[in-house]
Amino acid sequence: MAFDRRTFLGTSAATGAAVALTGAAGTPAAAAEATARQHTYSFTVMGTTDLHGNVFNWDYFTDKEFDDKAHNDVGLAKISTLVNQVRAQKGRRNTLLIDAGDTIQGTQLSYYYAKVDPITARRGPVHPMAQAMNAIGYDAAALGNHEFNYGIPVLRKFEEQCDFPLLGANALDAKTLRPAFAPYSMHKLRTPCGRDVKVAVLGLTNPGIAIWDKANVQGKMTFPGLEEQAAKYVPKLRSMGADVVIVSAHSGSSGTSSYGDQLPYIENAAGLVAEQVPGIDAILVGHAHTEIPEYRVKNKATGKDVVLSEPLKWGQRLTLFDFELTWSKGCWSVAKVSARVLNSNTAAEDPKITRLLSDEHRKVVAYVNQVIGTSTQAMSSAEGPVKDVAIIDLISHVQAETVKGALAGTEWAALPVLSQASCFSRTAAIPAGQVTIKDAAGLYPFENTLEARLLTGAQLKDYLEFSARYYVQTAAGAPVDPAKLTNAENVPDYNYDAVYGVTYDIDVAQPAGSRISGLSFQGEAVDPAARFVLAVNNYRASGGGNFPHVPQAKQLWANSEEIRNTIIQWVKAKGTIDPAQFASVDWRLTRAGVPVF
Repeated sequence: MAFDRRTFLGTSAATGAAVALTGAAGTPAAAAEATARQHTYSFTVMGTTDLHGNVFNWDYFTDKEFDDKAHNDVGLAKISTLVNQVRAQKGRRNTLLIDAGDTIQGTQLSYYYAKVDPITARRGPVHPMAQAMNAIGYDAAALGNHEFNYGIPVLRKFEEQCDFPLLGANALDAKTLRPAFAPYSMHKLRTPCGRDVKVAVLGLTNPGIAIWDKANVQGKMTFPGLEEQAAKYVPKLRSMGADVVIVSAHSGSSGTSSYGDQLPYIENAAGLVAEQVPGIDAILVGHAHTEIPEYRVKNKATGKDVVLSEPLKWGQRLTLFDFELTWSKGCWSVAKVSARVLNSNTAAEDPKITRLLSDEHRKVVAYVNQVIGTSTQAMSSAEGPVKDVAIIDLISHVQAETVKGALAGTEWAALPVLSQASCFSRTAAIPAGQVTIKDAAGLYPFENTLEARLLTGAQLKDYLEFSARYYVQTAAGAPVDPAKLTNAENVPDYNYDAVYGVTYDIDVAQPAGSRISGLSFQGEAVDPAARFVLAVNNYRASGGGNFPHVPQAKQLWANSEEIRNTIIQWVKAKGTIDPAQFASVDWRLTRAGVPVF
């Protein structure tokens, strides 16, 4: 027989392998370990949410590097570095990267490419958020409510520019009730043992879009509840062979709503989805701007834990869901899920991302530094939550003046115009001397528009009582710490309204609901039957914050111009901001008639 070198080498190799196995790894424990490796697989799903237009670690409203009391950092450039680290550790094929919404609104960078140099223009630019997220390699993103702020055409163009799907199983076409966006995406992970893992990502958005962005979506889209749509799609995804089901939900976990009973659906429903809908392994939570490293909810039907995690807003945190799967009886099953968050302030900005968008960044910095007028004195919002300050009066004055001009010549022209405003940012400031776009825009970081609603004196009193729940009840004579006086019942600053054009006291020694006294208009007690026009933002008018009466009140006028732009145009037109012409102390905090400050 002829000598066959290949046969000889093959036999020798096999014999050597057998000897090695017998000698070195032939113990029952080692064999069991080898078998286990063939029947287990681990992978990681990374998640962000509420990025709100943050690419760089930069605050365009102050035109300097972002910082806060906790020394957080922001932006996709830092998230990119963390993502690269995780991929290097886990192996890229063993990771996915998803987002839970509110991507294209929030900074002057995102505003610039929606309004100043819009992506919808013929041969328009690619949105910076699409460029950054494509470069980082996102696999899917859920729709947030703020995605609709600039109208559906901008959102559709952004969707077109993304290399990943925008998901919204409960964003339906109003006429056909069919999904207006992809409800889910399916991802195949190739395992070392040759058995693929199918991971389904179901996207859910916030039903509050129907009221918060009514002007943009009414008659075009409808938004049923998260639980209802999850119950429809999760069994479908399982029947399609999904081994793992993850929900990316632009919805907080608390089971509460800020708009009361105006819709039959819960705003912050992620925890309820976990509890009520079987078949979900993990939920990436968004919308609430809170940090939840790991939160477990037991599903009522299965008794199994569903793991929830919410990374802090603006790219301050990156969630990691770590999955361990086992192969048994011909299929993969989830043996273990855990979650944690990484802090972006531990990472440098990825130069790949900063280089990619350096031109866009420079354009926006130049834009926000345009001088539009001057101010006779400096104004600050630092004490706005506890005192009637001039800078908040400026917002209200511009709103009231705009509404008066809009109602001139109408049947409502003779009615007094009041105005509501909140301390949207405790760091907003107008300097003495030159005033830029960033200074004026910093007063109003949201894309709210202006409306005029008709209220009675009695309704106004109810409105102010509801607003005053913001304060912590503090007995007369007890020490007062301004830092601990606000945010009762977890009311955020933007849900505390001061009303401009009337005078009143807020007695913080009294319980919520019995705090407003001395409510007067032009020195006379307000008649409960008197009629007033309230200049109010569309968020509040649509039910945001669940304030009484306004959502049901008669709408006298509305426009589509952002209040922020209205303020900028007002400053340009006036040339000079003089607080002496509009600022006054119309409300104050008291206890038993004695001013707190």
